[in-house]
Amino acid sequence: MNSHFLILVVEDDAEIAAIVTAYLQRDGFRTRHAADGLQALELYAQEAPALVILDIRMPGMDGWQVLAELRRRGNTPVLMLTASDDVTDKLSALRIGADDYVIKPFTPAEVVARTHAILRRASSQAMPAEPGVLVSTRLKVYSDEFRVVDPRTEQAIAPGLTTTEFRLLAWLMRYPRKVFSRQALLENCLSEGETLERTVDSHISKLRRKLEEAGITGVPESVRGVGYRLGD
Repeated sequence: MNSHFLILVVEDDAEIAAIVTAYLQRDGFRTRHAADGLQALELYAQEAPALVILDIRMPGMDGWQVLAELRRRGNTPVLMLTASDDVTDKLSALRIGADDYVIKPFTPAEVVARTHAILRRASSQAMPAEPGVLVSTRLKVYSDEFRVVDPRTEQAIAPGLTTTEFRLLAWLMRYPRKVFSRQALLENCLSEGETLERTVDSHISKLRRKLEEAGITGVPESVRGVGYRLGD
């Protein structure tokens, strides 16, 4: 039930905050409201919310600073609210660690729908697993055994992955909501002899094609102008 979830709404505009919290409460969520960044961090520490809805443009400590601090403290899902359709803001939000963003003016129903979607993803990614095992809704990776299987049936998926492709998939599954630049993936997943960022695109393309042949589409997900993340 939604009543198990506490949502922290961080918004300096009292009218917008009241509307968003009212819609969330009507849908069964519990809510707390913070009018600025410092209050948001205090409530975050006290209440341990399931998700934070965070406005970018606030006086004093803005949403970027709050998001960076939240990511330093943990992986609580964050939905950003922005008045700008600037692609730079969108990319910055994803790069710093936001799970999604909504552009003002928005309908409160959209915020509620995105809240549900983020919590579903977070819940599926929090499935318990034994050491050396990474689990998502559609994939289960035995990192020590170099195996990818269906998490429901244990049937093998894409057994023909190369070492690099497997490393890329395991790395993205280890950080399911984080967007990685090509350079970061190059440094963490590819051999020392590979130095060109476009090499990452080639490996990702081959990985995606092999997963698609097994019925797994949209993995990894491209984030335009930034890099890649696991995807749903």
